[in-house]
Formats: sequence, C-alpha cells, structure tokens
Amino acid sequence: MSSNSTPHPERPNQAESRQSSLSAQREPFVPPRPVLDQVSGRVLDPGTALSVKNVRPRSTVYVGPRLIVSLTPDTPRVIQQLQEVAESLGWVATVHTDDEAKAAEPPREAVPRVVRLDLAVKDETATLAPDGWVLLQNARARFGIEAMSRVGLDHVVLIRSIDSNPFHSPSPFHSPSPFHSPSPASGVADSAAISSYGAPGFGGRQPMMYVGPGPVRRTDDEIVGRRPVVATLDTGCGKHDWLAPVVSHGPSLDGQPIGYVDDASDPEKWFDQVGALDGGIDPLAGHGTFIAGLIHQGCPDADILAWRIVGSDGPVVESDLVKALGDIAEVARRHRDGEEGGHPIDVLSLSMGYYHETPEDLLFDPTMYDILKLLGECGVSVVCSAGNDATARPMFPAAFAPWADGKGGVPATKDLVPVVSVGALNPNGTDALFSNAGPWVRAYAPGASVMSTLPQFQGGLEPAARTEAYQRVRESIDPDDFTGTFALWSGTSFAAPLFAGRVATKLCDTIDPDHDDRSSAVQRGWQALTGITDLTP
Repeated sequence: MSSNSTPHPERPNQAESRQSSLSAQREPFVPPRPVLDQVSGRVLDPGTALSVKNVRPRSTVYVGPRLIVSLTPDTPRVIQQLQEVAESLGWVATVHTDDEAKAAEPPREAVPRVVRLDLAVKDETATLAPDGWVLLQNARARFGIEAMSRVGLDHVVLIRSIDSNPFHSPSPFHSPSPFHSPSPASGVADSAAISSYGAPGFGGRQPMMYVGPGPVRRTDDEIVGRRPVVATLDTGCGKHDWLAPVVSHGPSLDGQPIGYVDDASDPEKWFDQVGALDGGIDPLAGHGTFIAGLIHQGCPDADILAWRIVGSDGPVVESDLVKALGDIAEVARRHRDGEEGGHPIDVLSLSMGYYHETPEDLLFDPTMYDILKLLGECGVSVVCSAGNDATARPMFPAAFAPWADGKGGVPATKDLVPVVSVGALNPNGTDALFSNAGPWVRAYAPGASVMSTLPQFQGGLEPAARTEAYQRVRESIDPDDFTGTFALWSGTSFAAPLFAGRVATKLCDTIDPDHDDRSSAVQRGWQALTGITDLTP
C-alpha cells in the first residue's frame, strides 16, 4: 500500500499549517497511576522539570529512580561522574547486578547494549526522592551536555490499548451512542469521537464469528527458496488453529531466553492478572495472538516468530526492551553473517512506543536506534506502529523512520533497510481518528475494527439477557466470550503487523537460502518497500 492515505479535500494553506501546529503540540494521554506504579513510573512535567541551558524537555514517562547508559569504552568514566553527582545530592548510584561485569569492561560485540544505574538514598540521610531526570540534568550542568550524550532516562514504553470498560459506560439500552459518554479507559481520554473506537460496535475489542475459510498457505514444495520470516515482540502468542502450523516461539540466544518466558505472567494464557478480582479481561490479553493472526492474513506463506516482552496491561521499561531487541538483532546478525546460533528474520513488527523528552536530538537516546540500524543493515524491515494518541508528536521507535519532509528521523540509505512507521485506516480507507500523524508516519494500513485471532478467553461478564424456548438456550451476545477465537479490535498496533505481512508477501519467492547475506537481504528489503511505499534509498 502506498504511504499516502485517501486524499482529503483541499484546505487553505494557512489553516492547514495552523491545524498541524496545534496538533503537534497535543500531549499524549498519561497512563493511570496503577499502571505507573508497577514500574515506579513518573511523568516529566516541562513546566516544573529541572532545567539546564540548551535542554528544553517535553513531557515523557520514565522509571523514576534509574538511568540507563549506553555501553562504550568510555562507560566506566561516565558512570563514575554520575556517581559523583549522585553523592552530592545525597543519593547512591549503583550499577544493576546483572550489568556489573559489562560496566567494568564493556564487551566488544556488534550489538549495542546499555547498563542500568539504580538510585537510592544514602544511609543516614534525609533528602528528596532519587530521580533520574534530576541526576542527569545536574550531571549535564557539571560535566557538559556532550559528556552525558549517551545517558538517558529509562522510558516507560506503552502499547496504547483502545478498549472499553463496561463499568464506565452505562447500559447500551440507555446510551446507544458512545459519543455521549467517552470512557477514560479508552486510552485517549479527551475526545468522545476518538473514545468511540473503544466501544464494542464501534471498533472496540469484541467477539465475532468468522465463518469463511482460513488463509491459504502454500506447501513447502510450492515455495521458491525460503519462506519469509516475520518476527513479533509483544505479548507472545496463544493457541489458535490458524496459527499452530505457522507460529513458533522465538529462538533463544546462547541458551538464554529472549524476553519473558515464565508461564505465570503469560497474557495469552491468563487473561486476568491485574486490577480487581472480577474476571475482567486485561487490556492487552490476547494482543500478541491478534497480531500474529494479522501477519498470517497479510502473508499466509510467512513463518512467524513470537517473543514476549509485554504484560497483560502493557508497561515495558526501555532497558528491558533494548535488551530484547539487542538479542533479536544478534540472532539476525549471526544468520546474515553465517555464524552459529543465528536464525533468519526478514521483518520485525513492533506495536509499542514512547515519547522522548528531547526528540530533536537523537544523541540523547542513541542505543535503541543503533540496534534498529543494525537490524536494517542485516536486511530486516522493522515495522512500527505510529501510536493511538491522535497527535503529530513523534513517537519512538516509529519516528526513527525517514521523515517525508526530510526534517527528522534517520535518512534512508542504500546500505540498510529503514524503519517504517505505520498509521491506521478506517474500514472505508480514511485515516482513523485515533492514529498519530505527521511527516514521520510513512505508511498506512487498516487498523480500525479489524478482524483477527484471539485465544479462547471467557471473561467474567455475562449476556445482558438469557432465557429458554423450545428446549434451546436463547441469549444476547456475551461481551467478553471469545471462545469463538475471533475478535474485532482497533489500534495502530494492528496496522503495523498487517503492513508487515504485506512486506513479507513482497519477499515471497525471492529468498535464496544460498544467498542470504547482508547485501542480498538489504537489496530484497528495499525492493519490497519501494513496491508498497514511497520510500526510496
């Protein structure tokens, strides 16, 4: 699909410019306190945030008592400087146990890594609560901005669920229109029109019955060369008849799992892990299965790898995401470079993001892009959702894509496949109201009220009415009974994997296993993207 959506009527240039300017200033919805508390999350308020010259922050969400430092030969010196500043503030800055060896002598490997610096109050000291932003700003003031260019906040990365909460909405028989009762649970908060996407019947997660055939997958003998491989890093993938022959859990790295693998927190098995003991289905339970189903619909011939890094209600800390992405990049690199322990990956679908406090200067947060750059150099097309906050403010990692106006992102070059950012379309082809927008959004795909796969969840709600007649049970639709294993849902989270499937379709019958090095993979990746976007090297 072209990166251009359905054309809009002409508007006066002045009005269009003003509208874009106002939209760009819109701040995204702040997660509720119970979500932030899970990761010691804090919201950076630009109006009250500690300031230094030449650093003008915007709002962001981050893990309060923590910083992350990119691994370089200079890392030990940088950590020592941060510890000196922390001491002056009455705090102790300690390298996280798992990172101590790396911090002492940074490893010489191809994949960029970070170390975590945890903050605590010194013994026998009363002072303000340790805060990563305060420490970073003080360190910038003392040692200079450039000296701290590879130090950053540990951002809270979110999947913006668009979902409804029946306890915030009155009976459907008394309030037929969601435009009269926007729900704060929708994740976008201030617009009744946007909140409508969270209501069943208007695009919110709801059961449906699919009666057609499944996607038609060719046999191995019918495929020329190797099947394309699409990887996804999300909530994992649950059981579904469509997906059993197609999806496998992503490989490990040197015997160590990538992401989360414990059974007890698996959102594709246990759908009620947070909130009240009410049997309610968590906001992101089944999210990964839904994504896998969209990839399968977009390219039935692709094999799918599923890793888990997201919980059932969504908060992910950037340092965990960076580690998982780094491990995936190493798996892809080893395959392209012909080393043991690798696995082919042609497309990576990511449906999550965060808003950086200083997006105009990518040096303030380089490690994630360094990893995405390595993936691109290995011929992996990284496809990212643009976000559901109805704003033009750049969301990362999607905004690492080359910007259409050339004023941001990372320029496209011939030696790597670029990041592709994907916004959402309505069923009629217009842009979905919830979708983020701007020159950094380079492609669009259906993402509102789309149909896909879901595990056999049976939530605690019941049909509004039930009776019997002629020895048969009669009832209204059970709003959270997904035992039919199909659902409707909305979000750019779903536009991205559908687009990833389309990229994989372009790769079908073009992959020669005997010529699967970096150069060949990059060339294939560019050929696929130029066929469905306006991106050019």
